[in-house]
Amino acid sequence: MHPMLNTAIQAARAAGHIILRYANQVDSISVESKSRNDFVTEIDREAEKEIIYKLKRAYPDHAFLGEESGTTGEKDAKHQWIIDPLDGTTNYLYGIPHYAISIALRVDGILDQAVVYDPLKEELFTASRGNGAQLNNHKIRVSARRSMANALIATGIPFRPEHNLEQWINEIKKVQPETAGIRRAGVASLDLAYVAAGRFDGFWEHDLKSWDIAAGVLLIQEAGGLVSDLQGNNDFWKSGDVMAGNPRVHAELAKLLN
Repeated sequence: MHPMLNTAIQAARAAGHIILRYANQVDSISVESKSRNDFVTEIDREAEKEIIYKLKRAYPDHAFLGEESGTTGEKDAKHQWIIDPLDGTTNYLYGIPHYAISIALRVDGILDQAVVYDPLKEELFTASRGNGAQLNNHKIRVSARRSMANALIATGIPFRPEHNLEQWINEIKKVQPETAGIRRAGVASLDLAYVAAGRFDGFWEHDLKSWDIAAGVLLIQEAGGLVSDLQGNNDFWKSGDVMAGNPRVHAELAKLLN
């Protein structure tokens, strides 16, 4: 195992301990609203602080991009860690047992290591560039589904007032009749990890941030899948509009969404 991946796993597990420690005490947790329907808790911040502490102790010259703390470290650093300490905060606050920690490493701007950790189910999704993707140390691949006809697709519902809900509704109208079903679980990092593991055949969502997708993108790529924007291009880092799937489903999903 790559030593930097091993460190990221240790950091994710440490954050998972913090998150689970307070899972049954959500009524006493301090909660703030970043914007409408977008929450942050003291647990998000404590978990991110723990992740950065463990990574920085091992790699003091690395830079960091955290959902809660923003960008820290040297601007031109060769290594940058991208962190979502608690993806699915709303699920967590409402007692829905579906959330995760997402950690990715970019080296010279290219994704190199990835961890998505579900502390409740103790599922650890990992990837190293060029070495494939794994779930709890077992190799994973995207599904072998050859068409949309029996595909299970994941998505995310736009929840901020400025988002184009009507566009997403039109997309649902196009995609739903062609599939076995659509799921919305509220945790983009796990949606992407599930695509990598073949649980979902495809995925699309609008306006995602780097910390939502970085680890999941590498997982899918290393599991033999494709990730793009909704036009099939590589502009998703800038636009935040992401489409993913096994190669066949990705191609059909692109046609439907365009």
